[in-house]
Amino acid sequence: MAVSTTIHSSGIAEIVVDTPPVNALAVRDWYDLADAVRHSGRDPAVRAAVLRAKGRGFNAGVDIKEMQRTTGYSALLGANRGCYAAFAAVYDCEVPVIAAVHGFCLGGGVGLAGNADIVVASEDAYFGLPEVDRGALGAATHLARLVPQHLLRAMVYTCRNVLATELHAYGSVLSVVPPAELRATALAVAGEIAEKDPRVIRCAKEVLNGIDPVDVKRGYRFEQGFTYELTLTGAGGAHRDGFTGQREAEAEAESAPPDLARRYTDRSTTR
Repeated sequence: MAVSTTIHSSGIAEIVVDTPPVNALAVRDWYDLADAVRHSGRDPAVRAAVLRAKGRGFNAGVDIKEMQRTTGYSALLGANRGCYAAFAAVYDCEVPVIAAVHGFCLGGGVGLAGNADIVVASEDAYFGLPEVDRGALGAATHLARLVPQHLLRAMVYTCRNVLATELHAYGSVLSVVPPAELRATALAVAGEIAEKDPRVIRCAKEVLNGIDPVDVKRGYRFEQGFTYELTLTGAGGAHRDGFTGQREAEAEAESAPPDLARRYTDRSTTR
């Protein structure tokens, strides 16, 4: 199963995403993640939640290959609605959500981390929105909760990534630790919260959402409208085709003999 939940005796819900090879989530996965977060928040025994992932990175966004395999727009619409549901579930979760980020946090991963209450990260973690290179837009609303405005714009336009250490300097990442210590650090932060009066913590979460100056749900839906526009004009599909074609060439190169792999690599870097 792509998403699993463990409720610890301390009152911490540990929600783990595991969809090899890169935690790029299919439509069903986004909805499953949303359900897992919602159920955790509604469980009166839960006092805090940790959202983390296994594998090479925290999250690589949507499964673009699923979109390209599907005729029409059903997969695109499903992914957009699934992302919206998952991001909203994190934001609306009745208890604080701590995102434990390692490796890459891209696209939809930024939506999850940006809507979390607290972010802790490993030393190898980095964040980015490659949406412009994919012919899409989205999660800038959530990235704006992590980086200053001018850096946000530079990241969107250039698809540049930023390191967790940079976000720690801005205060949007609570702590940066060695990868082996990430899970324990996230659970320790959640444990500190879990020791508080849960009635007060749940009210505090509702209060903080209530005074938030940005309507993250409305902002994200506004962004999604332009993804639909780009798809209808042909730009979205063209960029997604280019991305999947490049990934297939890279996969062939990895499995080919050394000399042949070198030729594939040379070809893919001169596109």
